[in-house]
Amino acid sequence: MSPQEYNQYVEEYSDRVFRYILKSCRHRADAEDIVQVTFQRLWEKKDTIQVEKIKSWLFTTAHNRMIDLFRKRKPETPIKPLHNPSSDSDAKRVDLKDLIDKALTYLPEAQKQVILLRDYEGYSYEDISTITDMSLSQVKVYIFRGRKKLQEIILSMDGGQAIAQM
Repeated sequence: MSPQEYNQYVEEYSDRVFRYILKSCRHRADAEDIVQVTFQRLWEKKDTIQVEKIKSWLFTTAHNRMIDLFRKRKPETPIKPLHNPSSDSDAKRVDLKDLIDKALTYLPEAQKQVILLRDYEGYSYEDISTITDMSLSQVKVYIFRGRKKLQEIILSMDGGQAIAQM
């Protein structure tokens, strides 16, 4: 891989990898570090990685680095209750995107990862299986259960108001 090809891969994939990691770890500085390390490793292994597998390799490497980071840290804050503090009918409707982002934080990490890869990044089940090192059936189960759990969380947080607007 030449420096020009490497720069092309950085240009093409760095934003996607960054979005995925940022959605998962919720800390901009950590996401930036993980993306930087991922592309550094790409350059170090440029001669051993097959060109047609670079995208998958990047996401797998970033995902593994993020998991390493999670393992090193302890939970920073306790989980807050999922109820809407204002029961007033005149309360402002919550933006659906913000509601989904907040609900994602309550999912188990494995479910959150596969949902982000499938629904936010558009990966196929097979690609997600490769990236996360899970079986294909496990990926499908986690996505199904994660989506059901997201629906329950959103309904409990918003009383179904945002869903009814869709």
